[in-house]
Amino acid sequence: MKRTINIIISLSLVLICFSCNDNLIVKESSFSKSLVAGKYVLEANDGWWHWGMAPIYDKNEKLHVFMSAIPTNGSWLTDSKIVHYIADKPEGPYQFVDTVFTSNKVSYHNPQVSKAGDVYVLVFLLKNDSTSARSQEIGLATSKSLYGPWVESPYNPIIKASGQMNGANVLHASNPSFLVDENGKYRIYYKSMTDKYFPKTYREISMAMSDNIEGPYTNCEENPLISYADKHVDIEDPYVFYYKGMYYMIVEDRLGVRDMLEGHTNPEGIMKAGGWRPGLLYKSNDGLKWDRPEIAYQTNKFYFGDKLARSERPNILWKDGKPECLFLACEDAYSSAGFFLKIEGWD
Repeated sequence: MKRTINIIISLSLVLICFSCNDNLIVKESSFSKSLVAGKYVLEANDGWWHWGMAPIYDKNEKLHVFMSAIPTNGSWLTDSKIVHYIADKPEGPYQFVDTVFTSNKVSYHNPQVSKAGDVYVLVFLLKNDSTSARSQEIGLATSKSLYGPWVESPYNPIIKASGQMNGANVLHASNPSFLVDENGKYRIYYKSMTDKYFPKTYREISMAMSDNIEGPYTNCEENPLISYADKHVDIEDPYVFYYKGMYYMIVEDRLGVRDMLEGHTNPEGIMKAGGWRPGLLYKSNDGLKWDRPEIAYQTNKFYFGDKLARSERPNILWKDGKPECLFLACEDAYSSAGFFLKIEGWD
């Protein structure tokens, strides 16, 4: 009898453990399940490599893509510029239009494009050549046309690598995502880093807000909004949007947040920094407090059967108020800017 009771207790403990582990699993989102493989696009000319794609349709349904272009013998930290291509559809072919921003003193990188009313808004990373690699800031430009001219905000850099955040010094602000919130305010979500755990730094997600598109922007008191710095892992590349009464944020799981949330660390035995893992999707009622994440997208290997590469910089292409495609940068030997995935049947 005692043996039977012990067996029952043991089985019960096993079932409880399985139940607990199941509760820890980061589930795949309905958004991720809606994604269908598209293709790799926007190959660079010899001597250059492309990175990331910020897509948008104009009023005539011409597709415009803004992205980074870097010489292969240079560095994105010092030599990146923002270029502009057009196409009739995501598959291409793409035609070069112009170079939007370039400078001998400032690197323009990782653009994201939106429309607010009748104004187009371009936000981007700014890196001054005279500062350290860690010291990055954020710029903004506006235009009445996607063909320009683009006018930089008089407040640039609108979010600086300085100031205070929960008692720590801000060292870094980059990779912005712009949106108009439900109250008509302008928000910029971005990757931030502080000296809280110096000399180590961890990528967190913060937000700044303004009553005017051009700024000035004021950092949110709740910053950082999402942080796993105390767990020594980080995330970056936020793409944030407001859709059907909810805020959504897609991020690159740069250093194993999913693994940490599921209660284990790097099960494959190799922890590589960057977008080698599926991305994460967060939801929020107010854009300040975010739910536990779900899987946002899978890897290039999953969709195309290719050798695993870094997939980063998520951006959505919108059509008639609905998400049509997810664009991702991908480091596939620098041959293309990345790939897009079709969004089919996501509610």
